[in-house]
Amino acid sequence: MSDFDLTPPDPRQRAALEADLSAEERRVLLAHGTEAPFCGLFLDNKQDGVYTCRCCGLPLFRSSDKFDSGTGWPSFFQPFDERHIRRIRDSSHGMVRTEIVCARCGGHLGHVFPDGPPPTGERHCLNSVSLAFIARGQPLPDRLRRGAPEGQPAC
Repeated sequence: MSDFDLTPPDPRQRAALEADLSAEERRVLLAHGTEAPFCGLFLDNKQDGVYTCRCCGLPLFRSSDKFDSGTGWPSFFQPFDERHIRRIRDSSHGMVRTEIVCARCGGHLGHVFPDGPPPTGERHCLNSVSLAFIARGQPLPDRLRRGAPEGQPAC
């Protein structure tokens, strides 16, 4: 079981989280948009740490699971914890894809494709604006202002 509280934000918390987002972050996270390829802040990030949901702060991906897919978006072969993402069938744009959203707040992250490297064979293709980065050794944020579970790990 995840050491992180996956309870969705209540209406007051959601309003506070959404008020902290830029117009572009709202367009992507809340309206299921996509940022332009090769422009994202985290595309070329090589630092060691954890990528979290920009909206609620839930840990989503480790830097050690990131790879250069050549697609123009940050790509990872596996999530921090499978319970931290939710997969949704997406039939928009005349194709069938699998959308991934934050399991806690529902923010749109990107899509997952079956053409990634071993060991999973998956490519989680993410929008940089959907993410925040926490460097190794720094505490993970509690953006919902809840009591952190005992022993909540730092990255």
